[in-house]
Amino acid sequence: MDDHPPLDALGPYFAVRTGAPPAGFRPLAELAAPDGPLAGRIAEVGRVLGTDERRVAASTAHLGLAARLWSVALGTAVLSGRVPDLDGARFALPPQGPFDLWLPAGPGPAANAAALHAAVIDRQLLPLGAATGLAPGLLAGNTASALVGTARQLARFPGLGAPAAALARALLASPALAGTGTATPPGGPLAFRRASCCLYYRAPSGGLCGDCVFTRPPAVRR
Repeated sequence: MDDHPPLDALGPYFAVRTGAPPAGFRPLAELAAPDGPLAGRIAEVGRVLGTDERRVAASTAHLGLAARLWSVALGTAVLSGRVPDLDGARFALPPQGPFDLWLPAGPGPAANAAALHAAVIDRQLLPLGAATGLAPGLLAGNTASALVGTARQLARFPGLGAPAAALARALLASPALAGTGTATPPGGPLAFRRASCCLYYRAPSGGLCGDCVFTRPPAVRR
């Protein structure tokens, strides 16, 4: 794995800080806390999207946060063969863009689907999703969509696509994500069609995502 690029070189969603914890960073678990910054993030996303539908803003915010967590976790897994210590991570959440993340030093558990499921879905995305108040099916669809998007991004780099896709397929088969959509068969590039919609089409400037369950935007009823 020494020939692979460093995690930060894969893009801003993969970048992490190391060394001493930066001043002002909070434990990652506080992201989903009642007094955490999630409500402010959702409000800002709604302002940027131009929507007064909280569920649209909350889903878009959740999808972005899920993509950030999957990028760090899956990227670390395929580059190092280990799962990062997200329980010990610290974060700073700007109003927009990927949140800043610091990881403690030291190897985590060996990378496999079960370890990634526990680290990302069980201990991070389930509490975060509950804090948004959105429907479980929509949240699971967002989680699966962000996972596949991360695996596809990793496939842009030589040697990373196959292990990323294998882990993503195993996670999509888990009870938490089974039924969230349909993935292309193994042996070719990984693609995914959701069984749910993230609601982005309901924003004034929104539309359909590439993996949306819809083939054309439904009529929006206010």
